[in-house]
Amino acid sequence: MRIDGAAYRTIWPTEDGGAVAIIDQTRLPHDFAVVHLTSLEDAAHAIRAMLVRGAPLIGATAAYGVALAMRADPSDAGLERACATLLATRPTAVNLRWALDRLRDHLTGVPEESRAAAAAVEAAAVADEDVAINHAIGQHGAGLIRAAAQRKRAGEPVQVLTHCNAGWLATVDWGTALAPVYAAFEQGIPLHVWVDETRPRNQGASLTAWELNRHGVPHTVIADNVGGHLMQHGKVDLCIVGTDRTTATGDVCNKIGTYLKALAAFDNGVPFYVGLPSPTIDWGMSDGVREIPIEERDGREVTHLTGLTADGRMETIMVTPDGSPVANYGFDVTPARLVTGLITERGVCAASREGLLSLFSERR
Repeated sequence: MRIDGAAYRTIWPTEDGGAVAIIDQTRLPHDFAVVHLTSLEDAAHAIRAMLVRGAPLIGATAAYGVALAMRADPSDAGLERACATLLATRPTAVNLRWALDRLRDHLTGVPEESRAAAAAVEAAAVADEDVAINHAIGQHGAGLIRAAAQRKRAGEPVQVLTHCNAGWLATVDWGTALAPVYAAFEQGIPLHVWVDETRPRNQGASLTAWELNRHGVPHTVIADNVGGHLMQHGKVDLCIVGTDRTTATGDVCNKIGTYLKALAAFDNGVPFYVGLPSPTIDWGMSDGVREIPIEERDGREVTHLTGLTADGRMETIMVTPDGSPVANYGFDVTPARLVTGLITERGVCAASREGLLSLFSERR
């Protein structure tokens, strides 16, 4: 993707190989800052404090985190310590565990003196594969937007609603839910994106709106509770959201509030699609509501808001009464029965075990 004409990924090794660079997403949309990670602890902090976020990017950062750890301690104990440290940072996104298992398996049997270099190569492969997967999701999903455009009057934009940020910033490049949007936009298909603010962290308002704005995609930010109203009045042609973990039966776990959008879409006959990179499929789970661990985050995310003042200062304010208790669930699960289809790198399929196996037959 491009920022002011320059091509960027969300994570990349520095030219001298001494660090891994990331975009600090906690400072967007008002400040574009690049941070260098030089150690396992830096990578763990970046994931835990959400300098990086989104399941695919979390996985890529974890892979690079192992590579950084191997420079300091390439022993078997060092490898296990690195994987355990990174695994503890975020509980919901399955890509984190997937990436760590991949790096551990790749490095097991590699001599200690070669592990740092081998880990760096494998981490780069994880990142490159994520880009390829998301580009393919975009190409398959663009077909759905093109089909919707053919049902519109000439020149009338396709209205897409998304939730949270499942765009370029949630991955290494392209995005998952937004990859079809970017692909369709590049193909010249008229479209417009309704961007949920996504309380409490406002990742739609601060991240999705920022990247769509920088890329020139028409969009409008809305409060989270507006989506159902728009659907009732025929102002949404399709919904596309992301997922941090998907069961083998097609249940999807995404940012809190996704389930409510799926219910509204179902009630109004609006197609509800999920951009699904295959590493987010947890083939060992079948019941998302019962089995997927839901992250509970710091209540301060709900009680406080941070933004830019009129004179250019960043300020944090409290919006709840002092002493009121807070619950802050980070994700919810949308049952497969509410999902119209899963957009994967291998094509679009039904949200079911049979649908997924039709594309990923090697899992039979």
